[in-house]
Amino acid sequence: MFSGSIPALITPFKDGAVDETAFRRLVDWQIEQGSSALVPCGTTGEAPTLSNDEQHRLFELCIEQAAGRVPVIAGCGSNDTQTALWHLQVAKDLGADAALMVAPYYNRPTQAGLLAHFSYLAERVDLPMVLYNVPGRTVTDIAPATTIELARRFPDRIIGIKDASGDMTRLTAHRMALGTGFAQICGNDDMALHYNAGGGVGCISVTANVAPRLCADFQAASLAGDTAKAHELNERLFPLHQALFTDASPGPIKYAMAKVLGWLGEEVRLPIVPCSAESRRAVDTGLAHAGI
Repeated sequence: MFSGSIPALITPFKDGAVDETAFRRLVDWQIEQGSSALVPCGTTGEAPTLSNDEQHRLFELCIEQAAGRVPVIAGCGSNDTQTALWHLQVAKDLGADAALMVAPYYNRPTQAGLLAHFSYLAERVDLPMVLYNVPGRTVTDIAPATTIELARRFPDRIIGIKDASGDMTRLTAHRMALGTGFAQICGNDDMALHYNAGGGVGCISVTANVAPRLCADFQAASLAGDTAKAHELNERLFPLHQALFTDASPGPIKYAMAKVLGWLGEEVRLPIVPCSAESRRAVDTGLAHAGI
């Protein structure tokens, strides 16, 4: 259902508020540059510091501006099951194509708790879900057996996973159990080359915010089996992938976009602060290496 280069969109702020004009322009630019789907209100979109009203408005803006040109995967996850349910229902009502559902964070649910959480949601809202496993942030790992059980219980609801676990063996475990119809999407830009080689179908990307055409071309080459081209583009992007995590995200990517585009500012929300001088230098070097 989803593949290729999928930016986890930043949320532009201006004087403390969501900059709706800049966000609409960002959606258009991403589509024009070849992004295959869009994710509003993910980690890169600073979802933890958005109000519920802001989050739902960003769903609306993204869906309205995309206007069916590419799918919209709305970031609906929460560590509160009822809040996640609310976000899911709003996303469905607004016309989202799917929802990105992060593992509940802070609570540290067991695998039984994860099964119950995602099953509860899948049973109540008719909207496809992409699980989001990022244990480095959530301290909760969606184990392969749990992913497989959920996809088997709800084949029309649990349709893929954004995997930022760093464990490449999961690709094969998921693939052997669920086949190629279950969308395995990389959650780490710097691992996307190897992830696709193992059976992945794309990347929900931070780097694609600032380098959408390069990321789209890389994904196209990788998924088409053009190994030489994929390696060339991966190596062109690799220093930038790493530079964007030299400080707390999305500080570095917002700096990069402000520098490259001009019409987007660097403003972030506390507890995130603008990236350090050292991080800026790394981003500058990565942008130069990529030819951006």
